[in-house]
Amino acid sequence: MMSEALFYDTLRQGLWTAFVISIPILTVALTAGLVVGLFQALTSIQEMTLTFVPKLAAIVGVFWITMGFMSETLVDLFQTTLVPIIAGG
Repeated sequence: MMSEALFYDTLRQGLWTAFVISIPILTVALTAGLVVGLFQALTSIQEMTLTFVPKLAAIVGVFWITMGFMSETLVDLFQTTLVPIIAGG
């Protein structure tokens, strides 16, 4: 049976890993949204797809670039934390 302290420590590590993995994508989405919003404000263009398409392209690009980092981080979490708990260690 898993103790309460081990449960909360595992939960904390999982949330921290999710936070670290999401930082690059969220940062790029915020930056792309600000740049496109500034461009729209300066040019008075109010097209809905103008905000969606560049942001989506930036997110996909950053996801593709950081996919190795994300995979390594998740594998490390599983190997050091979750697999020993599942195996009973």
